Amino acid sequence: MDTDKILAELEYKAVRSSGAGGQNVNKVSSKVVLSFRPATSAALTDEEKLLVAARLANRINAEGQLVLHCDEDRSQLRNKELVTRRFMQLMAVAIKPEIPRKATRVPRAVMQKRRDNKARNSEKKQSRRRPDF
Repeated sequence: MDTDKILAELEYKAVRSSGAGGQNVNKVSSKVVLSFRPATSAALTDEEKLLVAARLANRINAEGQLVLHCDEDRSQLRNKELVTRRFMQLMAVAIKPEIPRKATRVPRAVMQKRRDNKARNSEKKQSRRRPDF
């Protein structure tokens, strides 16, 4: 993943935000909407495109765009920085290769402990029975 190329491919759009800000909300477009097309990206390899498509399938819309937005701050520039940082973290997680789990044996002490617990439980239930004369 080439971060410089990806940053060049990102599309930003500023829209009016809702929430706190008073009259500022009605006048200033501080909300930032980021859109990225992973399928047509030149910065991603074919393998990375497949990973992104599979892992972020619920975030990619019908047009094939990954859309993120941020309206946390009153500043458009700060919102742009926040949404870009969030996007880069999301891509890093999506592209990270999955490490296969190593199968391990059950330790001998754990098996012995289970047997001891079963024996103790059995003895407890034996003691509850009516005595056999």
